[in-house]
Amino acid sequence: MDKRAKFWDKVANKYSLQAIADLPSYEHKLKTTRAYLSPETTVLEIGCGTGSTAITHAPFVKHYRAIDISANMIAIANCKIGESFKDKLTFEQCSIDELKVSEPVDMVLALSLLHLVENKDETMAKIYQWLKPGGVFISSTLCIADSKKWLKPIASLGYLLGLFPLLRVFTTTELKQSLVTQGFEIEYEWKPDSGMSVFIVARKPL
Repeated sequence: MDKRAKFWDKVANKYSLQAIADLPSYEHKLKTTRAYLSPETTVLEIGCGTGSTAITHAPFVKHYRAIDISANMIAIANCKIGESFKDKLTFEQCSIDELKVSEPVDMVLALSLLHLVENKDETMAKIYQWLKPGGVFISSTLCIADSKKWLKPIASLGYLLGLFPLLRVFTTTELKQSLVTQGFEIEYEWKPDSGMSVFIVARKPL
């Protein structure tokens, strides 16, 4: 099993019980995302965790596909699906490398994910291919190097010891440059007063 999957399987139950640390910021992200949804929208969420965001958005779209590397996270997510929209929401245990997207989608979400992947540029390139022309990529990403670059060696050691998940350290500027390099056009950027995460809506040009 992938080392990352083992870590998230181990913490899944505890993760599912945690309260949202900054509820106003989370609600702002939900509201902003909702403005891009319609009954005809197809959505792919990568790194969905226990599915709370997917379940919130699924009633407003045509179909919502959500994946996560952790089988335990997906098991918890599947227990949450309500009868009213279970046909339009699917949860799958799958890594980004294993994921097959047969038809391009209108939206891809990666919330609290890009700082956890091996190579954010490769992941963005895949996301770009998965989107329809004009589709949107919505992300919320921890940019530790904006203020705490010194955490990089600590994060690396913690991962090697199995104490932390894989954690990449980069700045908001580096993140945005990666998006532009892959061909995205950034149309919205927001960062709450507290915290190091930046919320970005980027579009694949028509």
